[in-house]
Amino acid sequence: MPTLRSRYLRTEAAHRTTSFEIFFDLVFVFALTRIVEFMARQPSGVALTRGLLLILLLWFSWSAYAWLGNEVRADVGLIRAGTLVAMAAMFLAALVIPDAWGDEEAGPRVPAPLILALAYGVVRGLHLVLYRYVSSSRQLSRTLRLIAVPALLGWSALVAGALLGGDTQTLLWALAFVIDVGGGRFASRYSPWQLRSVSHFTERHRLVIIIAIGESLISIGAGAGTELANWSVPVTALLGLVVAVCLWRLYFDRVAPAAERAFELAEEPRRGTIAGDAYSLIHFPLIAGIMYVALGIEEVLATLIHEPPDGHDALRMPAVVALYGGSAVYLGGRTLFLRLTTGRAPWLPLVGAGLALVLLPVAGLVPAMVALVLLVVVLIGQCEVERHASTLARPRKRGRPATG
Repeated sequence: MPTLRSRYLRTEAAHRTTSFEIFFDLVFVFALTRIVEFMARQPSGVALTRGLLLILLLWFSWSAYAWLGNEVRADVGLIRAGTLVAMAAMFLAALVIPDAWGDEEAGPRVPAPLILALAYGVVRGLHLVLYRYVSSSRQLSRTLRLIAVPALLGWSALVAGALLGGDTQTLLWALAFVIDVGGGRFASRYSPWQLRSVSHFTERHRLVIIIAIGESLISIGAGAGTELANWSVPVTALLGLVVAVCLWRLYFDRVAPAAERAFELAEEPRRGTIAGDAYSLIHFPLIAGIMYVALGIEEVLATLIHEPPDGHDALRMPAVVALYGGSAVYLGGRTLFLRLTTGRAPWLPLVGAGLALVLLPVAGLVPAMVALVLLVVVLIGQCEVERHASTLARPRKRGRPATG
């Protein structure tokens, strides 16, 4: 049994998510809530773009520690202590997220963009230090050295952007993630990551999808407010719940099990590639899509509450893009996920994504509540079509045939 005095304890193939990692995820869901709050202040194309950069920052912070927790137990000794420090830095970053680009009218009381950049540096730096500390192979040490270079360059761009502010900050932060993520992917191709526990890794990503969907429900509740302005508000909130249920089903009913079966059947060299591409990389658009949908539903509620009670006001285009574009990104991301795990690229998940994009301009012309109803119809239809299909549940066999 691991003790608090242990330096670290390496994981085994049957390792599962620990309660400490779930505790770590609470900070993640708080930060997601703050990002939706940031985008909802003044929804616009710029706000959606900046929100995407913040989701990127948060996602790759979380993903780094999912990898670390797969190598060694996250709840033991120095690893737990270091992860707690990273949690504190991530929590501080979440606190300042609503002012991530500063208050252009009055100016923030604290330098929020710089605090955010420095906190991200602490999270990433601690991850590399802890991973290097537990490294047991030359290949892993080489991978960490290669990744450290783009991580440092990307963080430098984050700090520079935080100091300059405005549109320059947006451009430099986008460049920072291109350097960090792109450099990291290149390094992992040259010196691949090694995965110790498939069950732990898939479970971590299942839980984070649930957390993101749960955050969307929090946003719906916040959008409804403490007083129900008219009958359409509770109805819309229930429609938002239906959307959340559909997003849950579209991942957990068939896609996740099919991907995990293929992951388990993969040979050892390929497992690290699947983990890095299908999980660490492709789960980002899934999370981003959920966050955008949450923002769109919150905007539907805001329109119903603050506009005249006849309910005929349409959503503004940024809200429509968030609602329908987020759904399309989520649905399309599942196809990439299946392609990278099962080796197949089923067309069926793309039907709902294409339909959401086709209906996007229409949704900007109809009342806000009707726009949400149309999306609910699309998602329910996608769920039912996939329920009666068989292609999603048949990953390409690798090694030995699947059983059960």
